[in-house]
Amino acid sequence: MSDLPKTVRINEEGPREGFQIEKGPITTAQKISLIDSLSETGLKQIQTVSFVPAKNVPGMADADDVAKGFTRHPGVAYTALWLNARGLERALGIGRLDINGTLSLCASESFLLRNQKRTFEENLQAQHEMVAMYRDHNVPVVRAGLQAAFGCNFEGDIPLPRVLEMVGQMLDIGQQYELDLQYISLADTMAWATPLSIKRVVGAVRDKFPALDISLHLHDTRGMGIANAYAGLEMGVAIFDGAVGGLGGCPFAAHQGAAGNVCTEDLVFMCQEMGIETGIDLEKLIESALLAEQIVGHPLPGTIMKGGTLSRLREKIRARTSDVVAGNA
Repeated sequence: MSDLPKTVRINEEGPREGFQIEKGPITTAQKISLIDSLSETGLKQIQTVSFVPAKNVPGMADADDVAKGFTRHPGVAYTALWLNARGLERALGIGRLDINGTLSLCASESFLLRNQKRTFEENLQAQHEMVAMYRDHNVPVVRAGLQAAFGCNFEGDIPLPRVLEMVGQMLDIGQQYELDLQYISLADTMAWATPLSIKRVVGAVRDKFPALDISLHLHDTRGMGIANAYAGLEMGVAIFDGAVGGLGGCPFAAHQGAAGNVCTEDLVFMCQEMGIETGIDLEKLIESALLAEQIVGHPLPGTIMKGGTLSRLREKIRARTSDVVAGNA
């Protein structure tokens, strides 16, 4: 337990992760209302939309309008996702998003071909092209990400040497172009991770690249999301992606029950009970989760939004105890 961080940063991805897959109809105003609600919780980063072709992801057809419509709060970074130059240009054209570049590889070639129609070699070359594009637009590249780092619905388990090789490839690109890569995200894109594999992969990456900060992007399809986050905390991971209410899922994962990121408020609750600081107001976050459930019109998998917090329950118990003592006095 000695590697437990004292504080963690949780990057909220619910608005993008969730609304890219929900059948809807979900209005632009509803999407904006959720972003505005999340802005009041103490979250420091909210991924708002994805700039991708509407024919591929219909739920992001109104991405420009959503990105122009929410109210910015001081101290909150509002980010977006894009996969190519056209997507980046759209994001830059909004003029009010926080734009940072990302290097992105995928440990499963089968998923990569399905998701982006690229081979390993083509995707590696594309990262050099993306760096050139970022430089042309004066966009800093601060993050690297590896999709399908723990397993794939099309290829099965991902060999650990491949993960290490690809992390090394991204660091080599960073060194080649003198990029200020602040951390690397290991993504359990198709929910293959277990606590054991989290410790094995994170441990191997830390051993080979000890100066590298790691973040985890975890999906909850098999109910392992919060357990995997706990395993990550034990390994010293201090950056996580989350989705309010457990929104979302990957539309290209070929799994009928594909679930969203680990639920943000459940993760905040766990950290709070472990004495790990998040800077997030859990009660306000629960309000956002309930709003998200209302917007999508069906139950979401988050548990704290239904069961409530222990701090609230402790207050009720103390109040009852005080009343009994006062009544006996």
